[in-house]
Amino acid sequence: MQDFKKLIVWKRAHELTLGIYSATKGFPAEETFGLRGQMRRASASIGINIAEGCGRTSQVELRRYLRVAQGSASELEYELLLARDLKLLSEQVHERLSGLVGEVKRMTTALIRKLKTEN
Repeated sequence: MQDFKKLIVWKRAHELTLGIYSATKGFPAEETFGLRGQMRRASASIGINIAEGCGRTSQVELRRYLRVAQGSASELEYELLLARDLKLLSEQVHERLSGLVGEVKRMTTALIRKLKTEN
């Protein structure tokens, strides 16, 4: 068990979630329970799964939760593309947030690999 708040990948995931919440504030009201809600849930799920995995007792469980976090990151990656193509996000905001998603995915992959070599 480890403190998730000390992990750089969790810090980036949290930064990403805050960015998603900020970027989706201006979405139209009809997207409250649509794309905006989905993007917020997917982004929060990344950090939530990292935190939950850190609370588990084995590295096997932590790796499983990190893989779930990666799935949420991939979902968010598509939702960002969709929001951009629907003109709900500017190209600049899309690029910044997509860059963070990519960074989180790379860091998560690296942590999974590191945990595998420690066993």
